[in-house]
Amino acid sequence: MKLIQRYSCIKRLEKERKTRVIVMIHRQEQLTLFGIPIYRFITIEDSEEVLRAIRMTPEDMPIDLILHTPGGLVLASEQIAMALKEHKAKTTVIVPHYAMSGGTLIALAADEIIMDKNAVLGPVDPQIGNYPAASILKVVETKYIDQLDDETLILADISRKAISQVKEFVYNLLKDKMPEEKAREVAEILSTGRWTHDYPLTVDKLRELGIEVNTNVPKLVYKLFDLYKQPTTQRPSVQYIPVPYRKVDHVKGKI
Repeated sequence: MKLIQRYSCIKRLEKERKTRVIVMIHRQEQLTLFGIPIYRFITIEDSEEVLRAIRMTPEDMPIDLILHTPGGLVLASEQIAMALKEHKAKTTVIVPHYAMSGGTLIALAADEIIMDKNAVLGPVDPQIGNYPAASILKVVETKYIDQLDDETLILADISRKAISQVKEFVYNLLKDKMPEEKAREVAEILSTGRWTHDYPLTVDKLRELGIEVNTNVPKLVYKLFDLYKQPTTQRPSVQYIPVPYRKVDHVKGKI
């Protein structure tokens, strides 16, 4: 039943916006202290499906990608980002709640980012194993080389390469949207570990960085998002009467 409702809502949204709508929503998220996705995240299978959907879309048809994710594999995220960037018609990433890490890479590739006013993106600094690449390099910088074991030195080498690669990738996504110097500055900020990996990049923060954001999320997107409720086998921790209230009802004491 939910599947039919989702398809119906997607078709309505496509008709309303005259676009191909692609939905990538990861629920049942669990995050570690450093914000690294553990359970549901962007996988190669996700990138295969998104790329297939893009291939099935005429070059002159705009694409809306509705995105809700804690991030995931860099390779898969970059594949989706490149496919969006190369699509000839307008591409839009719509974020109703959050798109962290790899999700942010994908958002930066779009011609337009539409976010709920309280939604967030996040830094794209690489994670090596369970640790931020920038933090691994920090350890190496604060110790003498003879105090470090081979594994740490290897991780540091991988970290340098990973940061350099992601920074260059972000620059290539941004260079056509802002002046070259600004694009390099933003790529440096987002990819080199200035903040923790789960730091929330709000609409205001993104605009401060020079990234344009539209906050006019289509109402149908929220309706569609509600059809992807996180499943639970226990009593929910958040409850409310799920109907919209009008101001006049509050004033009159009605529900």
